[in-house]
Amino acid sequence: MLASLDLSVVAASLPYLFGEGMVFTLTLTALAASGGLVLGTGLALVRLSGVPGLTHAAKLYVELMRALPLVLVIFWFYFLVPYLGAWATGAASPIQVGPFASALITFTLFEAAYFAEIMRAGIQSVPKGQSAAARALGMSYAQTMRLVVLPQAFRNMLPLLLTQTIVLFQDTSLVYVLSLTDFLGAASKVAQRDGRLVEMYLFAALVYFAVCFAASLLVRRLQARIAVVR
Repeated sequence: MLASLDLSVVAASLPYLFGEGMVFTLTLTALAASGGLVLGTGLALVRLSGVPGLTHAAKLYVELMRALPLVLVIFWFYFLVPYLGAWATGAASPIQVGPFASALITFTLFEAAYFAEIMRAGIQSVPKGQSAAARALGMSYAQTMRLVVLPQAFRNMLPLLLTQTIVLFQDTSLVYVLSLTDFLGAASKVAQRDGRLVEMYLFAALVYFAVCFAASLLVRRLQARIAVVR
């Protein structure tokens, strides 16, 4: 079987695979991770605010998102939100969101639930004495969180945040349901076009493994360095 592999198909497709597919995957990963982290941090602060209505709403959102399959959320947003938007605005036809915008918003909202739990754990890991000292110095709650608590929480949770980003990188392959050309989608198109499914899917698997394994090693080194600093 190995003797029948035609690796020239892979070599000829490298510009398309990396120039379009991998660029799309990395772009979606970076944008969704950034948006998810910002939204997730806000959700974590809301959950820890102690305001009953807001706390329960944030908890419900996090639990709901974490209980649903990501591919189902992608379908829901892409097919239902245009009709909900038309109903909310009174438009005569569904609001066109577009596949990329749908994927980006879906991944951001979905990952925010996971980042929220990571940041909540990070905020709770900061000794309460830090907040008490900041308040004793006359800092407001917002200043205490922004200048004292959140920087330490980010440092403590950075390995977990990066690990979740690696998971997000893998999950971006689900955009195939919207016919978007990520790295796996590009490999699939070449495989179907040239009839070389084994070569292309094997190469895609090796690339995903190499990227995720290398990133995991960097996260481990970072985690060890953070442990030494503590």
